[in-house]
Amino acid sequence: MLAWQLLVAFLADLVFGDPPGVPHPVRLFGFFIPRGERLRQRRYLKLLALVFACLLAGPSALPEPVRIVSTSPSITEVLFALGLGPHVVGVSNYCEYPPQVKKLPRVGTFLRPDAESIARLKPDLVIVHKLPNDLTNRLVALHIAYAEVDGGGLTDAYKEIREIGEAAGAKEQAEKLIATMRARLDQVHAQTAGKKKPRVIFVIGRDPGTLSNLIVVGRDNFLNELIEVAGGVNVIAEKSRQPYPHISLETILRNQPDVLIDMGDMGSGPEERERKGKENRALWNAVPNLSAVREGRVYCLTSTAFVVPGPRAVEAAETLFTLLQGEKPK
Repeated sequence: MLAWQLLVAFLADLVFGDPPGVPHPVRLFGFFIPRGERLRQRRYLKLLALVFACLLAGPSALPEPVRIVSTSPSITEVLFALGLGPHVVGVSNYCEYPPQVKKLPRVGTFLRPDAESIARLKPDLVIVHKLPNDLTNRLVALHIAYAEVDGGGLTDAYKEIREIGEAAGAKEQAEKLIATMRARLDQVHAQTAGKKKPRVIFVIGRDPGTLSNLIVVGRDNFLNELIEVAGGVNVIAEKSRQPYPHISLETILRNQPDVLIDMGDMGSGPEERERKGKENRALWNAVPNLSAVREGRVYCLTSTAFVVPGPRAVEAAETLFTLLQGEKPK
């Protein structure tokens, strides 16, 4: 970047400078500049040269952000995984991981970040998801730089990491993180070869304290991909085209999965989650005609690694492998 700036600035000085013995005016972009104005024009030319150099050098020539605000848990986790944690000055209300984010200022919910709260933190960069809200318009009005990223499945998670790395000046770290994640997930999946593929139903939502109004993992989403990585077969994905269909307890009983995973009422905070886990297991134990209950293969999870597509996808896949295969991955 610096080499381009110096080169273009030098050429500007050489062409538009004010060497002795050259009394005639200079033509610039089709206009004649009288000698008396040339000193003032040279200042603009040097500034123009620097801007032109940055454009030639590409996005990496822009200053790396020092103060970054994240508006979602997945963005926050990626920033810390890239080693940019010390630059994060604000996070969303739902950010919990890594533990040090608990001390950072909050800037609103995932769906409705608060532009004024963000502005008070004086960020160099705000990273947001592409959502149907007016946050980006507010940031533009407040003259705050932002970058938009995609979210969704594993492929989207890799894309999000790459986009965050490019926006935050950590492109090389982002590529290394993606390569590490891919390699480990491939390694986990390779260990499922030749093993039985348990039939799985994964509950992610329901009416608190009941087994009604169940929301489960269907097709084309992060958790379905993790089930496949861990060597399982998602029963619902074979029967529904929806990513998160609503089903009844009767549907689960009719399909009799080998493994049932429930994180539909996980609570917030370690103590509440531990309590909720026990309560949720008690709910399912009251359904003895479900084979997964009789075989002791109902698992109530509370880790946020399963709900935040990002670097901890590896941790989530390894946990699923252990539950489905009955052994820890190597």
